[in-house]
Amino acid sequence: MPRRLLALLCALVVVAPAGPAEAAPGGTVWHVVKPGQTMADIARAYRVRLADLRRWNQVAAPDRAQVDATLRLNRPPAALPAWRTRVAPVSPASVGWDPRRRCPVPPADLRRIWVSYVDFQGRYHDGSIVMHKSLVTATQRAFYWLYRWRYRIMGMAPMWVNMPGQTDMSIVTSGFRCRPVAGTRTWSQHAYGRAIDLNPLQNPMVRGTYIDPPAGTGWLRRDRYRIGMVHAEGAVRAFTANGFHWGGRWRTLKDYMHFSTTNR
Repeated sequence: MPRRLLALLCALVVVAPAGPAEAAPGGTVWHVVKPGQTMADIARAYRVRLADLRRWNQVAAPDRAQVDATLRLNRPPAALPAWRTRVAPVSPASVGWDPRRRCPVPPADLRRIWVSYVDFQGRYHDGSIVMHKSLVTATQRAFYWLYRWRYRIMGMAPMWVNMPGQTDMSIVTSGFRCRPVAGTRTWSQHAYGRAIDLNPLQNPMVRGTYIDPPAGTGWLRRDRYRIGMVHAEGAVRAFTANGFHWGGRWRTLKDYMHFSTTNR
């Protein structure tokens, strides 16, 4: 990766957590930012000090709150580390490669991209996603902005480390998967390593009455702002600013989790 880009991506300012301070009354511990809200608005609504809200979330001035971000309303047990990333080649076994399936992209053209993320409980993790080697930088930039904006991700690989005991892989934020588009023989963009599914449970795919994953029915109201959801004015921008298209803009099918470089 060019040194200038690496310096940009790693320039996340880390501020030590504040000393003891009052948390939001009523036991509320986080808030998902809605359009038009500022840090000052949120601090006022929950009767916490603006300076504390900034410190708890390691957000430096100016007073900017990003839509779809999840902000802590109490002091964290520890400061979040600076965002970090690394890239590694993949082995055929690590991506379930089977030459009999004739996947359109060989393992040699894929890369495992490690990125920092914050889970739904506000904990730091190193997660990985497999993508085409030509999309390493774009993927890193997108996840860097999600981390900087304090957008939360339910889970990323390796799940046995990041979410021990979880067996439902439909919730995982992921990239490459050698599979066709559901109900067809056409390769999915995931099979090319050119698509990302972000928080699938909170951002389901909707085609008529068909919902995937089925448990995503609780998140069909897209005018709501709940933890892990994406909206055009919020987390979606981290991807669209880096060359991805969003399936939430499709007409006959709404695939809110889906981002691809081909708009397919």
